[in-house]
Amino acid sequence: MSDQDFGTCHTDTRTAHTSELTAGELGAVRALLDDAFEGDFADEDFEHALGGMHVLIGVDGRLAAHGSVVQRRVVHRGHALRTGYVEAVAVRADLRRRGLGGRVMAGLEQIVARAYVLGALSASEEGAGLYLARGWSVWPGEVGALSPDGPVRLPEEEGSTYVWAPPGGARPDPAARLEFDWRDGDVL
Repeated sequence: MSDQDFGTCHTDTRTAHTSELTAGELGAVRALLDDAFEGDFADEDFEHALGGMHVLIGVDGRLAAHGSVVQRRVVHRGHALRTGYVEAVAVRADLRRRGLGGRVMAGLEQIVARAYVLGALSASEEGAGLYLARGWSVWPGEVGALSPDGPVRLPEEEGSTYVWAPPGGARPDPAARLEFDWRDGDVL
């Protein structure tokens, strides 16, 4: 935990596994995500954000920013890469453009660097600048998934899938496709 002054406000940062969050905290996360994504955050999207580590930032005792990282397997050139997949990054509307998104990402990147060989995420146009500024890069190659019916290409995810290699991590070859494990809802 780190406490900092945020202007005249008091902030605190917490990193916790989903299992450590109370029902009330999970409800606050879901409410933040629903507001931040303006109602375009489905139950499957929330499910994708669970089961891993969360970075939560509170301002004056109220949740202001959130992000999580969950484990996914990404097949690349016949190898399954242990990948930290970033999910549900959001900042309360009244506190945007004040560095909270960067603080969330810094915490998530520490988790990825310590536990995974690759970081990945799918970015909206609005969020792309944050990730690019932090050294994430658009995956230039094909993106696919290992569906119940076998491998499928996901051209709609190409151009919005970002990767980050922590020190000593994987540097995938863009000539080969990244194939993500399958999940309900949007695969990425």
